[in-house]
Amino acid sequence: MLNLVVAPADAGIDVPRQISIRGAVPGETVAISASTVRRGVRWTSYAEFVADDRGYVELAKQVPESENSTYDVADAMGLIWSQLPQVEMAREVFNQSVFDPLVTTIGVRSGVNDVSATLIQRVAAAGVKRIEVEEDGVYGVLFLPESALPCPAVMVLGGSEGGVQEHQAALYASHGYAALALGYFRVPGRSDYISHTDLEYFQQALAWLRTRVQPLNDFVAISGFSRGAELALLLAATYPQAVSAVIAFAPSAFVHSSQNAADPDEGREAPAWLLQGEPLCHLWQNNSHASWDAFDSSVPHRHELAIQTALQDIAAMDAARIPVERIQGPVLLSSGTDDGVWPASRFCQMVVDRLASRAEPALVKWINTPHAGHAIRFPYVPTSQSTYLHPVSRLLCTTGGQPYADAWAGRESWAAVLEFLRTVSQ
Repeated sequence: MLNLVVAPADAGIDVPRQISIRGAVPGETVAISASTVRRGVRWTSYAEFVADDRGYVELAKQVPESENSTYDVADAMGLIWSQLPQVEMAREVFNQSVFDPLVTTIGVRSGVNDVSATLIQRVAAAGVKRIEVEEDGVYGVLFLPESALPCPAVMVLGGSEGGVQEHQAALYASHGYAALALGYFRVPGRSDYISHTDLEYFQQALAWLRTRVQPLNDFVAISGFSRGAELALLLAATYPQAVSAVIAFAPSAFVHSSQNAADPDEGREAPAWLLQGEPLCHLWQNNSHASWDAFDSSVPHRHELAIQTALQDIAAMDAARIPVERIQGPVLLSSGTDDGVWPASRFCQMVVDRLASRAEPALVKWINTPHAGHAIRFPYVPTSQSTYLHPVSRLLCTTGGQPYADAWAGRESWAAVLEFLRTVSQ
């Protein structure tokens, strides 16, 4: 009898699963599909395998046989990360509420037999509390773990999409951290654009978080993605005593202008960050080589091509470099070698080299994934949609990377984040 095993069937989104089939006819083709509704859009994947001489199929060990399969490597979670949306350009991989689990139906057909099972992925663990924050000038959503005991804290910053990164903050809380998903533009009470964002706002948010949760050992890390990762490094260098550790997904080594998240009335070379009311020098400023031509002419637009032109001006680079050597705490970096937004792999090497010059060295860890792109944040989510419509500029852009590499990077980076926090927050 055909038997489909999904173990565990119901767990956190970052928990790896084993998917296997028993009872097939040896040598027979076994077709397996997966279907998940993500924020109202159905995502699907498909693969075919040949049962071994025991009538077994082990997705973790076997490569799909058919060219029609949505992935072509041995991977127990390939059916998840290779899913494709049934609505063109859909990119939302989570349901709107962090408490609404992702439910995937897996179906198997072999000969005249078929069987199905359900795989459930939860972002927020049981007992996680969600608290909307709009006080003392700070806007965001605070997630607290089930335990009432003091715990370390993490401030979560998104990138040029703006808004509030609730899902990542909820995932941190699921692992025992108080996590503030901080909104700094495209949220109530703040600008619709990244242009002229004051660093004092984040200093205020760090102070608010400490006062609100009284973190264990006064530990407050900053976790940022893309522009948020640039910002995490910048904040830790500007306010070193206020930032206990940095987690930077696809970061930059430089201060950048407003770029794709700019106020259209000011343009993409407007300053993004202000300190004491004054704009910080950015990479495009007084740069004799910087050009948007390669970006503007590429379809989809590959932002990294423009950034590479700016990196030809050594003086402009030196003026815009984030002084990461001032960071006092440990740093975790994650990058891919085919980042379509900016050369995060090259940037991370620069950051690592500069951190090595610190007077008092601290832990530095770097996960650099070959062929991965910019979209590195979560494990076990679809990585098939590298082309997207930027939510602010409305330009068709690419994050770069190969789906299998992005999937690997998300899995390995998140595992490294949890180990990093366990190590440095004690």
